[in-house]
Amino acid sequence: MHDIVIKNGTLVDGTGSAPVGGDIAISNGVIAEVGGNITSAAQRTIDADGALITPGWVDVHTHYDGQISWDSEMAPSSHNGVTTVVMGNCGVGFAPVSPGDENALIELMEGVEDIPGAALHEGMDWGSWETFPDYLNYMAGREYALDVGAQIAHGAVRFYAMGERGRLNEDATADDVDNMGRIVAEAIEAGAVGFSTSRTIGHRSLWGEPVPGTFAADEELLAIAEHMGRVGKGVFEMIPAGTVGKLDGLGGERTTQEAEHDLMRRFSLTSGRPVTFTLVQSPDYDPNLWREILRMTDEANSAGAQLHPQVSSRPIGFLTGLSAYHAFMRKPTYLEKLAHLPLAERVVAMSEPAMKATLLEEKDIRPDAPGSMENVYGLFRRSAGVLYPLESPVDYEPDVSDTLGAKAKAQGREPLEFLYDFMLENGGTNFASLSTVDIPARMNVLREMLADPHTVTGLSDAGAHVTLICDGSMPTTQLTYWARDRKGEQLPLEFIVNKQTARNAALYGFDDRGTLEVGKRADVNIIDHDNLAVSPPVAHHDLPAGGTRLMQPVSGYLATICNGVVTRENDEDTGSRPGRLLRS
Repeated sequence: MHDIVIKNGTLVDGTGSAPVGGDIAISNGVIAEVGGNITSAAQRTIDADGALITPGWVDVHTHYDGQISWDSEMAPSSHNGVTTVVMGNCGVGFAPVSPGDENALIELMEGVEDIPGAALHEGMDWGSWETFPDYLNYMAGREYALDVGAQIAHGAVRFYAMGERGRLNEDATADDVDNMGRIVAEAIEAGAVGFSTSRTIGHRSLWGEPVPGTFAADEELLAIAEHMGRVGKGVFEMIPAGTVGKLDGLGGERTTQEAEHDLMRRFSLTSGRPVTFTLVQSPDYDPNLWREILRMTDEANSAGAQLHPQVSSRPIGFLTGLSAYHAFMRKPTYLEKLAHLPLAERVVAMSEPAMKATLLEEKDIRPDAPGSMENVYGLFRRSAGVLYPLESPVDYEPDVSDTLGAKAKAQGREPLEFLYDFMLENGGTNFASLSTVDIPARMNVLREMLADPHTVTGLSDAGAHVTLICDGSMPTTQLTYWARDRKGEQLPLEFIVNKQTARNAALYGFDDRGTLEVGKRADVNIIDHDNLAVSPPVAHHDLPAGGTRLMQPVSGYLATICNGVVTRENDEDTGSRPGRLLRS
């Protein structure tokens, strides 16, 4: 007797094959039968009634490194059909760590990934690990709604191996380099699924210092490549210099994206390991540079490298609203009289004409910490006119006439003043998104990136940027936008499913999952594709120490199954926690 039989579904099996009608049977956490009309008995039968049956999504770019200590549900990924995540991206993480150095790693994560330091101090079980194998063993004793794979981060490795010299990006000695290589090899032997680094000046600690490893010599990374090659496991993940633009005032990148690509090519050839790296279209460089990077990738892979540019499914948008960062949050009067008030009371106070006049005219007070994400308030002030309101359903390809600036102009008002009133509407729950480039044109770029045979899909940053970016819903956006709603040329449903299941699983060597095939792990989604929806963000004040995070409500997942166990049903958590640490 099977544990579960799902009947009458549309099977999109993750291999890239066209959808077909059929059933699927699950026994002992694995897929026992697929296709046709399964008549075997089961403890539970689910009638999919024509809904999609897909593998669970594999999200390879998340930042749950702290959240694994306090949250077994692993939201928002679990809400979006994800059954496997990879964390420890972008060169920041929490192991290894010498006793007493925890705060430095917290300040790195807070500055780079915008996770509240208070939540990381209070919510994490500091003292439960020092080395990366210790950290993995800590996770191995916990249960989650999905499987978690962890990468070891260059920032933590450098600080652990070199102390303050590593944190301040001083050059590593030969002994330092050998020590770091051995630490990385030990971690991957113990089960780390990869090693990550960041080389862009845009990634800074809370106090404005570049992430350790930002300016590491090529020889340092190539020595780590040699150690990974000897182990024979693991993926190298990198944020190349130049990824997030020129960033005037931060000193400028020390190298080019083309030179970074050559370094990654050499890393892959030296180690024999796959490399995945962030690829975006940057407005600060040649707008076609991304095409050159794809061409160079094809050339490198034809010569034996394994390079996989990691691309997003929608433009990464900065969100603003009263429960997030906004243009008025650093006004003296706001800080003194409003910031501590509950949302409803804040809306009442800000609706007073005198208060509005004050907040529109007062000069800002800059945050004490130069690397704090609060500094984005100035960007929202300057960009008020090009903000897009997020309405239900969220339109990821809006017209320029939808911007707050266009709406303000139609009423003969200034964009900043219009933004002020917009944020107060609907009880202060409105959100707007910043995207300073032509979104329809950018979507054409993303489509070409996604369609490239060498790319993988990622960059959701789930678990990070909790009050600025809400892209943990990207796995769902891929199905709603690219395979159903796009106004322009779409992508086939089976292609999108393959891209975020088998394709991502293969990158990390997770050969037991990613497709609906007999013997594969029973990680499965049942999806009402016609009604699958991503709603505007909602603020939740549920982080440790009362911290706030934004999450987009998602509806249309009839069930998510991890390791043969139903973890979500009709978009509600069942409380089951079959997810475990996933070792390399």
